[in-house]
Amino acid sequence: MTGGIAGLSVPPARILGIELARPAALYWVILPLAGLSVLAAANLFRTRIGRAFIAIRDRDISAEILGIPLLRYKLMSFGLSAFYAGLAGGLFAYFFRSITPESFPLVYSIFFLAAVIVGGMGTILGGILGAAFMTMVPEVLKLAVGLASPWLPNAVAILSPVRTVVFGLLIIGFLIFEPHGLAEIWRRIRRFFHLWPFRT
Repeated sequence: MTGGIAGLSVPPARILGIELARPAALYWVILPLAGLSVLAAANLFRTRIGRAFIAIRDRDISAEILGIPLLRYKLMSFGLSAFYAGLAGGLFAYFFRSITPESFPLVYSIFFLAAVIVGGMGTILGGILGAAFMTMVPEVLKLAVGLASPWLPNAVAILSPVRTVVFGLLIIGFLIFEPHGLAEIWRRIRRFFHLWPFRT
C-alpha cells in the first residue's frame, strides 16, 4: 500500500490550476498555513476546551474532581495533535515529493523532543522558538565541521553522531538549568527591557 522501501512519489501540489513545483512557490502556501495553525492554537486556549486541556496538563486528578471528563478531553487532544501532525506531514510530502521509511529517522524524534523542551513545554511561543533554535543547531554544526575539515579529515563522518549528542546535551541542559525553555528566557528579556528606564 505504501510502496515498501521504495516509498511513495507525490505529484507537485496544485492550487487553482497553478503548479507549485518549486520550494519557493510552496513557501507561500506553508507560511499562511503555519500562521493560521498558530493563531488557531493560541485562540484554543481561550476556550472552555483549551482551559480543560491546561487543567488536565497541570494536574489531571484535580481536573477530574472538578468535573472534567479526562478520557474525552485526552482523546480530543490526541485527535487535535494528530490533525496538526497530518497537516505538517502533508506539507512535508509535497515539499520533498518523495516519502520513504528513510525520510523519518530516529534523529527526527530526538529533534522534535529537543525542540519542545528547549523552546518551553506547554507554550506556543516555546514551540516556535524551539523549532527555530533546533533548526539552526545543525547548520552551526555543519559550519563548524566545514571549518574543522582542513585539520580533521573525518569531520564530516562524525557530524551525525555529534548532532545527536548535542541534541541530547541541550535537552539535559535545559531540563536542569531552564525547565521553562527559551520562552521563559524571552519573557525575562522583555521584562528587563520593559522595566529598564525605571531600574535603579
